[in-house]
Amino acid sequence: MRIGEVADRTGTPVDTLRYYERLGLLPPPARTGSNYRSYSAAHVDRLHFIRRCRGLDMSLAEIRSLLVFCDEPQRHCNDVNAVLDERILHVDQRIEELTRLSRELKQLRGVCRAPGTAGNCRILNTLRSSAAPVGRPAGRRASKSRAR
Repeated sequence: MRIGEVADRTGTPVDTLRYYERLGLLPPPARTGSNYRSYSAAHVDRLHFIRRCRGLDMSLAEIRSLLVFCDEPQRHCNDVNAVLDERILHVDQRIEELTRLSRELKQLRGVCRAPGTAGNCRILNTLRSSAAPVGRPAGRRASKSRAR
């Protein structure tokens, strides 16, 4: 298969396919006599695996570590569990952060009782005057993901 066909079959942009090849997540395909990439069904299967992992919000490093097990099926899979446990922990932490963010936004939204002009907007005034974000005590640092 040529790169366009693989892209169509997997819903992956051609640039992403090339990127995954450069990173070594997708092995380089064979080349035709006219130097076109020639992908196999194994490439498509691997790409489906990568895309499924990306759909689970796994990092490329996590995917790379899981692909090692795909490439070496005789290995023990304890480390596969560790990758998933770490991803679950990350997701749980992100859920807590988003829950806090939702509370802060709702609290901020609650300062507006009757919308008026922007010059007298209590939300804008609160945002301008607050030393710390709404709902967070002053002096408390933001988490890493919030600082991004």
